[in-house]
Amino acid sequence: MHLSAIASQAVTYAIIALAVFMLGWGVLGMLEYATGAAPVMPLQNSTFPAGTQFLHWVLIIAFGAVFLTGYATRWPLTPFAVIVLFAMLATMCFIQTFDFMTNSYRFAAFALECVLYLAIATYLLRSERMRSWFGPV
Repeated sequence: MHLSAIASQAVTYAIIALAVFMLGWGVLGMLEYATGAAPVMPLQNSTFPAGTQFLHWVLIIAFGAVFLTGYATRWPLTPFAVIVLFAMLATMCFIQTFDFMTNSYRFAAFALECVLYLAIATYLLRSERMRSWFGPV
């Protein structure tokens, strides 16, 4: 297997792992949000209003579920659905970063999150592996 194919396969597996993590994190966060009990560890951010926290978990769950389901079924619109969710997540993160968060690394974390979204979106749209996997729209 050519080195670029191995690298592309590794990126694909990393995105799958990220989606699994996000889905799990979102489900645990939503359980805590709904019940008040932290199943593993506290995940709520006390500086976020309740509605913001709820939407935060909904978007995180949606990304994981949409990507994993779309990947498993080879749904051709998966890359576009993920990009829409990334835009929504970046907007939510912007609001959280500039309106509610107070930690010293919040701006760097926001920038890193946006770069990650752009890199994944670019890979989903431009890589031969993903175009072949999802097929034509």
